[in-house]
Amino acid sequence: MPQTRFIADQDTHKEVIVEAIAACSEFLWIATADIKDMHIARGRRSIPFLQRLSELVDEGVSIRLIHAKEPGPAFRTDYDRFPNLINGMEMILCPRAHFKSVIVDGKVAYTGSANLTGAGLGAKSKDRRNFEGGILTDDPNLIRPIMQQFDRLWIGDHCPGCQRKSHCVTYHELIQS
Repeated sequence: MPQTRFIADQDTHKEVIVEAIAACSEFLWIATADIKDMHIARGRRSIPFLQRLSELVDEGVSIRLIHAKEPGPAFRTDYDRFPNLINGMEMILCPRAHFKSVIVDGKVAYTGSANLTGAGLGAKSKDRRNFEGGILTDDPNLIRPIMQQFDRLWIGDHCPGCQRKSHCVTYHELIQS
């Protein structure tokens, strides 16, 4: 029987980033409004999340990332350390993207308030992180619309009528209907 549950704060990092993504074998879709250099727990240490994404690319996982603004310099510095991400992780910048979701193999999905930042989905301590809330589900009836929202933006469904094209650096790359 499918399970859907509310998760908050540090549980968001543990259950989405550490546990759900650990099981990823086919594809990983991430949508976020804000994107920063983020570290994640690995054993008793932490590693850059981009390192984990690089490992997934090496394992043959297809990764798509939607973000609303340019990442900061720390993210770009870490990104440059993992050259396989250049061709192994597809990224679209859409200034209107404000939804946050993580979809793992179409089998597990998170949707909620947490951005792809240390204080959101990252490994920041309980006294330094944001207060976040969302749902984690393996229910196909909930995963389907979460995936559809991501996919509609990914293929450019909203682009023809969008009045923010002047702020969108990837508009010309999107497939338009």
